[in-house]
Amino acid sequence: MDFITFQSSLKDSQPPKDCTPVLQALWYDAKGNWEKAHDIAQSREGTRDYDRLHAYLHRKEGDQWNAGYWYRRARAEMPTYTLEKEWEELVKGWL
Repeated sequence: MDFITFQSSLKDSQPPKDCTPVLQALWYDAKGNWEKAHDIAQSREGTRDYDRLHAYLHRKEGDQWNAGYWYRRARAEMPTYTLEKEWEELVKGWL
């Protein structure tokens, strides 16, 4: 699957079956279901990709302190660019 195909799947009612859980979380996030995405992020805390996802979700929520905590746990810097760009980079990185 490529980014365009993933992005096109947002018109569907369910995420693509061949997606990893972190990609499913980003799919749910893009569909406006932050809680479902957050549940996935919490399901494997301590795993770098899930911690990175968790960081993004709290940044999106507007909780900068909590986001910073998760970025540090994921050994990543909090981006200074848009959430949209971060979402796209995460999707592309996990495809």
